[in-house]
Amino acid sequence: MSRWQPGTRERLQDAALELFEHGYDNTTAAEIAARAGTAKSTFFRHFTDKREVLFDGTAEIAEIAVAAIATVPPETPTFGLLDAVLRAIVQVFDPKKRLWYGRRQTVIDHNPELRERELLKRQAQAEAITAALREQGRDGLAPDLVAALIGLSFHAVCTRWIEASDDQDVAALVAEVLTELRATVPTLK
Repeated sequence: MSRWQPGTRERLQDAALELFEHGYDNTTAAEIAARAGTAKSTFFRHFTDKREVLFDGTAEIAEIAVAAIATVPPETPTFGLLDAVLRAIVQVFDPKKRLWYGRRQTVIDHNPELRERELLKRQAQAEAITAALREQGRDGLAPDLVAALIGLSFHAVCTRWIEASDDQDVAALVAEVLTELRATVPTLK
């Protein structure tokens, strides 16, 4: 029999979310580990601190975006680039976890420390995307603007997906957000 039980990371995330819903500030890593049926040391093998339980995978999103940018020809208009990057990123959405992400967002929205962490994670994603766009040869303000648009669009898709009353097709949400963005910023190519 394996020494490590499968699904430990997910159990820790579920346990943390349950505890955070009753009070983030007073919840400890030891309590999360105990609720998940693991040792405190196991918690720290998976996460650097209790905040990271809620932000697992944010670096992966930036990596996917950067990889998608590398596949898009530099002469691709902004909306073509946005479409390609968003469609690549949203593949990480797990329909089975939609409700979990909604609960997670509620916890984040009610805690200033977690809201700050979320903004820092978004900023790190934007910086990685901006760097990839600059490497592609885009210059001036364009990389910063496109990175911000990718981040805002991704956030809009996530919010709509979480708030949907059913299992909304994520690709349809991407198309919807891009259509609204085109209407809002018609001069952007």
